[in-house]
Amino acid sequence: MRRSLELTGLVAAGGGLALLWSDGPGWGVLGALAGALVWLAVDNWRARRVLAWLREPSAARLPAVGSVWGEVVDRSRRAFKVLNRKARKSNARLQELLAAMQASPNGVVLLGKEGTIEWCNLMAGEHLGFDAKRDLGQRIRNLVRDPAFIAYLNQRDFSQPVEIDGRNARPGHPQHIAIQIFPYAKGRRLLLTRDVTTIELAEAMRRDFVANVSHEIRSPLTVIAGFIETLQTLPLQEAERAHFLELMRQQAQRMQTLVDDLLTLSRLEGSPIPDDSQWVAAADLLTEAGTQAQALADVLHAGQQTLVLQTGPALEVAGARGELLSAIGNLLTNAVRYTPAQGRVEAGWRLLADDEVEFYVTDTGPGIAPEHLPRLTERFYRVDRSRSRDSGGTGLGLAIVKHVAQRHGGQLLIESTLGVGSTFRLRLPPARVLVRERA
Repeated sequence: MRRSLELTGLVAAGGGLALLWSDGPGWGVLGALAGALVWLAVDNWRARRVLAWLREPSAARLPAVGSVWGEVVDRSRRAFKVLNRKARKSNARLQELLAAMQASPNGVVLLGKEGTIEWCNLMAGEHLGFDAKRDLGQRIRNLVRDPAFIAYLNQRDFSQPVEIDGRNARPGHPQHIAIQIFPYAKGRRLLLTRDVTTIELAEAMRRDFVANVSHEIRSPLTVIAGFIETLQTLPLQEAERAHFLELMRQQAQRMQTLVDDLLTLSRLEGSPIPDDSQWVAAADLLTEAGTQAQALADVLHAGQQTLVLQTGPALEVAGARGELLSAIGNLLTNAVRYTPAQGRVEAGWRLLADDEVEFYVTDTGPGIAPEHLPRLTERFYRVDRSRSRDSGGTGLGLAIVKHVAQRHGGQLLIESTLGVGSTFRLRLPPARVLVRERA
């Protein structure tokens, strides 16, 4: 209000002078000059107000300056609104980008020209062992002191990644972190980290699997090739020829069993999870698997081994009948193979308190040492390789059982005592159990 009064007084005074000077002779020019000076003073005053608003347009009120300066203020105000809207959108996109980088399973580090950390996500700190907030501005070489990483930085050849041990690596539980650097923007560098432990373990398992399969197939092939050469080059009696042919048949059967188990595993890993559209009676599963196990026991132990099938409550289970039969059959045939003559194998099913169903197989075999139990379901893992081959096992039976259990939402439990025997339990969840009769 005070500035408005001052401006009004200034204009009034200038106008009065202009009128006064215009009355006398020769004073017209002076009056015009005085008016121009007043107008310049007013315009200068308006310009100062506009400049003050331009310095802090968000903090000051719009100046009421009128004339051309009013148009300048209005156009500037509209331009500021557009720029502010664009700035807010750019900031929102930047925050979204940073949030996406923060959520990445890989580590991301932005390095300055001197190798200082300008920004990083939490995963990078987890991989490399530094604090994603506290260590901003620190040199990366001072925080990650692994010799392989330091050499990687110094050589400045970033075409290939380098691997170092992660912060959580310890004996028996390795952690491998792959690091690669990508230069950008005049000396700055983007550093990416990735946990490759699982990939390397999977690759090691694949190599071991291929090696084991090759070894398992090579052994019977070598035996068969040797017998064929013998039959072709040596004159043999009919009894000897029949004996060699029988041995060849056994080795061929061993390869056939191995191939069948490998195909079963491949089918389990590549097929959809069984749904609950098919139901099969527990009694039917155990009866069929028991028949196959009894036939094997008669061949291996000449009828001297005792196989007992216990009857449980009348119930049905949902899932793939062939898979469930394969799992129970593998548990029974394993028990028959590894339990000596005069031993006892018992199998059955029971309903647990939480409505889970449990198929169990108990034997009086030699038992398994505790250190072997965690690895029994690994492919081709054998406690005693020679005994397994003599009994005709492939080393894949328990791996198949574990896969079937997991695909049906269940689990495989193993208990064993050396010199006493073993118990294997295949449990299925209540959602896959339909009870017809309570025990």
